[in-house]
Amino acid sequence: MTFADVAARLAARTALTLGWRPDDFWNATPGELLGILQAMAGDGEAPPSPDIMHRLMTRFPDSPSGET
Repeated sequence: MTFADVAARLAARTALTLGWRPDDFWNATPGELLGILQAMAGDGEAPPSPDIMHRLMTRFPDSPSGET
């Protein structure tokens, strides 16, 4: 089985399981996909607390002006 065959199968599974469109799959990193699948299986780490999320959003804003 080629890489393309495996990638096509995985893309199809993420579409069925996660509701992802092809762009969602191809723009995700392997680490992001692994994290999501681990969380769904209950094998991942606990999600960050709201306080940690707020600190990260403050430290790394999405917009140049710092608005969230």
